[in-house]
Formats: sequence, structure tokens, C-alpha cells
Amino acid sequence: MRAWTISEPGGRDKLIQVDCPIPIPEKEELLIEVKAAGVNRTDVLTRQNRSLNEPYPILGVEISGVVVENKSEFPSILPGTRVAGLVNHGGYAEYVTIPADRVIVLPDSVSFIEGAGIPEVFLTAYQTLYWLGGLQRKETVLIHAGASGVGTAAIQLARHLSDATIFTTASRKEKLVQTKRLGADFSINYKEADFEEVIDRETGGYGVDVILDFIGASYWEKNLASAALDARWILIGTLGGSTVNYVSISSIMSKRLTLRGTLLTPRTDNYKAALTKEFEKKAFHLIKDRVIRPLIYSTVPFDEVPEAHRQMENNENTGKIIITLED
Repeated sequence: MRAWTISEPGGRDKLIQVDCPIPIPEKEELLIEVKAAGVNRTDVLTRQNRSLNEPYPILGVEISGVVVENKSEFPSILPGTRVAGLVNHGGYAEYVTIPADRVIVLPDSVSFIEGAGIPEVFLTAYQTLYWLGGLQRKETVLIHAGASGVGTAAIQLARHLSDATIFTTASRKEKLVQTKRLGADFSINYKEADFEEVIDRETGGYGVDVILDFIGASYWEKNLASAALDARWILIGTLGGSTVNYVSISSIMSKRLTLRGTLLTPRTDNYKAALTKEFEKKAFHLIKDRVIRPLIYSTVPFDEVPEAHRQMENNENTGKIIITLED
């Protein structure tokens, strides 16, 4: 089968397409014929990771496709079933294996392209908003990188599951317009306005109850100023740096903040399975009913994976970049 890996850690020029054996599913696994794969920042970080040793992994953690073989105790997942899910690696390939308890069965109303845009972003958004952030109905949330895959998913979940008041940040007019369409109450151009001042003004000095922070160090003081009493601040990325030179512990204490960091990809299979199951139960009906949807920015043919990584690295996308394998 065809698959994408790297010749060595580094830039996009290190991406290589290889021919390798079709994986063999183990007990409790499915073999999936991949129809589409989502591109995520974790794929770029894996490609660049200088600590990786050979043999280098097949990239990709998010797929949709058709079940070819079932070696699990889930007899209802028959060959031919349309599914999507998170894999540990191996998504940029024609076939991949996945634990059966980690798949989402796709209804006919959801295409493979849309299906590949669901698992990573919607599960990450659900995890950070609800499992870690404890977002309650009618609370106020700040979602940074609102036009990203996870950002667009988080806005929709916060609107339709919690009827939250939503602040979000983005850098360009078209991204701000899209975040408003998805349900944000306040879309702030961080290049033109100080978001903490907007939040202070619009909340009457109260602040936000939950912060989804993809940025990290460069927003530290602004996030601290934006947080309400007892706010939950979830660190999910470091696009603005990972080292803060000065931290006021007393400010964190005085606001009674909960500060949590997370990564979804390194989580255990059991954790991902439990998260998938709860998301299916509490939120997936909104996707089935077309109330919310994965926002697709572009589709890139399988042979052009470097172009998909270029779009991701240049922050061009509003929503998901999808690699397609369908004819």
C-alpha cells in the first residue's frame, strides 16, 4: 500500500511516499480502507521532531474509511461499515488499523471528507471544554485560534450544547466572519485590538469562565487578565511560545484559577475510547442532524501531502485540511 512517512525529521522536503505492507489487525482491532485523512498540527510537529528514531512512523492520526476486517467483539461493525476515528499513527496510508471501540460509525448524511474532519478536532474540543474545562450552560468562554479546526469545533459545541457566551480570536477578516457564522458572540482581531480589554468591557469586568488556549506564553498576561474568578484555563498549544519569564502565583491564587495542560494524541487507548463514546452519546447527534459540522477548508489529493502541510504551517486554513484517497 502507499503511505507517507519521513526520510528524517525536518521540513516538508523530508516527507516521502513509500510502499509498505497492509497492516494486520490484532484482537479487538479493525482494518480500515482509508478514504480521507485529516491534517493536524500534531502531524507537522511529528514530522519536525528531532528526537524521533528510525523506523519513522507513518504520519496521520485522523481518518475516515470503510471497514475491511473486524477482529473485535463488536459484531455490528460489519465489513463495509463507514467509520471515522483517531489512530495513534498511520492515517496517511491506504489502510490502517484501529481499536474497534474508538470508531464513530458515519451516517450516510456525513461524507468521508467530513468524517475525516471530525475525530481529532471535535474530540479535542469536547475534551477541553467539558472534561477539563467543565463548561456549564450559559457560562462565558474564550476560544483562541477560533478559525482553526479545533477552534471551529469548540465554537459550535459551546453554542449548541451550552448556549455559552463565546469570545474568540483570529487574525483576518474572513476568519472573523466565519467564527461569527459558527456562533461566536464576539470575534476579535488580535492584531487590531487587545482581547482582554474587549472582554473586560463586554462582560462588565467579570471575565470569562473557561479559556481554551492554543497560544501559550505570548498570551499569558492577557489570559490572566481575562479570567473570571474560579475560571478554568486549559492549555492546549504553544503557538506563541512555551516559556513564560514571569508568573504571578498570587494572581492565580487570588482569582482561584484552575490551570490545566493537555495533549490528546499521547493519551491512552482507553482514554480515547471513553472520550469517543461520550462524544457519540452527547454531541454526535448534532452532526447527524446537520446542526453542526466539521468546517472543511481544502481537500488535497493523497499524492500532494507536502501541499497540505504547507497550508497548515502557513496558517492559511479556516477549518480542516483533508487529504483524499477516493478516486
